[in-house]
Amino acid sequence: MKTLQVFFFFIAAAIITSCSGSGRKTVTAGELIDHVRYLSSDSLRGRLTGSAGDSLAAEYIRMKLASYGLKPLTGDGFQRFKITSRILAGPDNMLKINNTDCKADEDFLPFSFSGNGVAEAPVVFAGYGFNINNDTLKWNDYEKTSVKGKWVMVLRGDPDNDNPVSRFTSFNGDRNKALTAKDQGAAGILFVSGEAYDKDDKFEALVKGEFSVGIPAFRIKRSVADKILAGKKTRIADLEKKLDKTHKPSSFETGSKVTGKADVVQELANTRNVEMILPGEDEKLKDQYIVMGAHFDHLGMGGPGSSSRAVDTIGIHHGADDNASGVAMMLELAQKFAGTKGSHKRSIICLSFSGEEEGILGSKYFTDNPPIDLSKIDAMLNFDMVGRLRETKDIQIGGVGTAAGLKEFVKAQCDTNILKPSFSEEGYGPSDHASFYMKDIPVLYFTTGAHPDYHTPRDTYDKINYKGMVTFSDLIYKVEEKLANDTAKLKFSEAGPKAETSRTMRRRGITLGIMPDVTGSIKNGLRADFVTPGRPAALGGMKKGDIITSINNKPVNNIEDYMFRLNQLKKGQTISVEVLRNSQKEVLIIQL
Repeated sequence: MKTLQVFFFFIAAAIITSCSGSGRKTVTAGELIDHVRYLSSDSLRGRLTGSAGDSLAAEYIRMKLASYGLKPLTGDGFQRFKITSRILAGPDNMLKINNTDCKADEDFLPFSFSGNGVAEAPVVFAGYGFNINNDTLKWNDYEKTSVKGKWVMVLRGDPDNDNPVSRFTSFNGDRNKALTAKDQGAAGILFVSGEAYDKDDKFEALVKGEFSVGIPAFRIKRSVADKILAGKKTRIADLEKKLDKTHKPSSFETGSKVTGKADVVQELANTRNVEMILPGEDEKLKDQYIVMGAHFDHLGMGGPGSSSRAVDTIGIHHGADDNASGVAMMLELAQKFAGTKGSHKRSIICLSFSGEEEGILGSKYFTDNPPIDLSKIDAMLNFDMVGRLRETKDIQIGGVGTAAGLKEFVKAQCDTNILKPSFSEEGYGPSDHASFYMKDIPVLYFTTGAHPDYHTPRDTYDKINYKGMVTFSDLIYKVEEKLANDTAKLKFSEAGPKAETSRTMRRRGITLGIMPDVTGSIKNGLRADFVTPGRPAALGGMKKGDIITSINNKPVNNIEDYMFRLNQLKKGQTISVEVLRNSQKEVLIIQL
């Protein structure tokens, strides 16, 4: 069946190609409109990764590229992979207080970061679940009570819930508290919302994107917590008031026993990248490549966990600028190169990625599972949000420091009377080019920048500046044409990041000076995709590609664990970091 599908694909592509001739030699506003209007239409429902709309977009892109004369890079032109589409509470969740059964969804619910497993043990109340010891704040709910092998029950939030600049902000996350309990040897953890934290005592929906903490972790209603506390003749409301008033830790054995089983299910979905190639016209250079890339996924219907800026809105997030515009630009440029003889001695690979909005998953999958030799890629050009050229004619071009002389090369192609470019040298950035930069490939990132409609349902096709896209594409074509024909290969140069720039990496100013792999592609560890020269990690001997498995003998299984461990460190401290390098264990001594 698969062979027949590939056969019919080639037949269809050949028919379309024969009808359309050798392709147009110009980028037109009319064709850009057609591409953007279809990709951002209601029928594609926001192109959520793994959805039907995502699949339709991939089919459209592949067929258009085939009609211009491009061939599948491998197979049928798709690179398939799986993603986590959602997190569900499975059918086997169970919680029993002493001899009383609780009802799933009504009395308790697992967290999305819960580990799957069973625990039967006594329950210790451990206040807010803190173990904080720094220069300005000391609070240890575990100091006077052992929780090893027991359930821990803690309050959510902190004693300063109403204070927007609370000293506890870096420590009050549910996941951090679960990891703290795990470090203390707890068998499982129960979270309860006090009245000051959540008067309505509601459960939030499970959201994807969180890694397991390795122990069962439940939210329970206050009524359930009060049953656990019944033998102590107190209630959660009283304990919350006491802690918030005294600002002193409190922990004690409750005298109750809990039997619990956590069952959290990751539901997977199929998705795919599009990968097509326009063979080079020079026998010596056609085995070298210029990559054009643009992601086609978006946010679907929005909602919790989707990164929509319209927080309370469920509706089609059309993603016309983000990133139907980038895909349209790639398609039109591919058509122009295909129809212009002498335009490309090197082969041009067109890649369109899914999963960018989920954390550059598609491009990471491509670079981690490349169907070609990545060392033969001369440069990767990424188009992301190129459709809102303003009257000021401002554009942004990133990555110009990723190859020797690249900035001067790009500047020479720019007519500042037509477009006003601003340049960034760094190769790492919030889009798919970062995946290629991490593999030592020079990159260029083209964008017209963000706007108020970004990640909202208002990002629609009628707001795109199509004439501006034509103007922008003229510049990109000149840059790419010269790269595709220059006999000299670009020489890669590291260009940033100067430090860990993500807000989630900044905890009390402690950084190692790495750019971690945020996709979770490594199990039971965290890969350093970039190590900044002169920073603590580099000075301690860490190398790009090292997989961090522990910090100070405490496990690091993923990005969330890494952030939590950083939060426990102090400036000037000397730490041990265990890494896997070429499958061999090494222990690095790093001074912060």
